[in-house]
Amino acid sequence: MGHPRRHEGSSEPCQVIDFDEALLNACPPEVQSELMTEARLLAGVFAPGGGRALDHMARQLSAGERDGEIHRAHARRLAAALKRLARGD
Repeated sequence: MGHPRRHEGSSEPCQVIDFDEALLNACPPEVQSELMTEARLLAGVFAPGGGRALDHMARQLSAGERDGEIHRAHARRLAAALKRLARGD
């Protein structure tokens, strides 16, 4: 068996990708707008204080804690929109 190589290929540093941001950015602009509107409505009703409450809602949606009326893909995109709101973007 050969010895492992210390370097292979480029020596450029790795880049960390925020999956939620990438997921939201992959949506068409009109879908992003609808998701952000829905997130703002939910935030106004269930997390008027913003911040941690929004992050908690997003984590629950991402973890699969949702009712039967919302599909998994929509829940993930909505969670990404809530996280964006929580960051203040």
